[in-house]
Amino acid sequence: MDYIIREALKTDMPQVLKLIKELAIFEKEGDAVEVTIEDLINDGFGTHPAFHCFVAEVNSKIEGIALIYNRYSTWKGKILHLEDLIVSQSMRGSGLGTALLDEVVKYAHNLGVKRINWEVIDWNEPAIAFYEKKGAKVLRDWDVVQLSEEGIINYISKL
Repeated sequence: MDYIIREALKTDMPQVLKLIKELAIFEKEGDAVEVTIEDLINDGFGTHPAFHCFVAEVNSKIEGIALIYNRYSTWKGKILHLEDLIVSQSMRGSGLGTALLDEVVKYAHNLGVKRINWEVIDWNEPAIAFYEKKGAKVLRDWDVVQLSEEGIINYISKL
């Protein structure tokens, strides 16, 4: 199979959003995606991009993405966060996930970061096995903490 791993372009965002929605459905959160094509363009390609994205292209169609952004660890310093590594259902097992992860790791190494962080849903055993096979450590004793937009508003209202 011939594929290209490259940096995403603004014109890729409709296909990127399609993959994001496909992942949300896979994770049983189909209605949770609020981001729009316009958000992705504005947030990823403005003066101060909020994220960087790589795409896996097969026959002129985007079949996978890796969306990343910079973070900072008080213990380690500069780190990179892999928000999502998505491969279309029809292309899973084809090597695209490995190719995308390879690109993220090379990018992180070139940035000189101390760590790459990401989350994986606890029931996605194939993804967990994939990451562990690549040498990643899955921290099963840590819980992800989030404060939703509504939670932020409620918090602020009590200040």
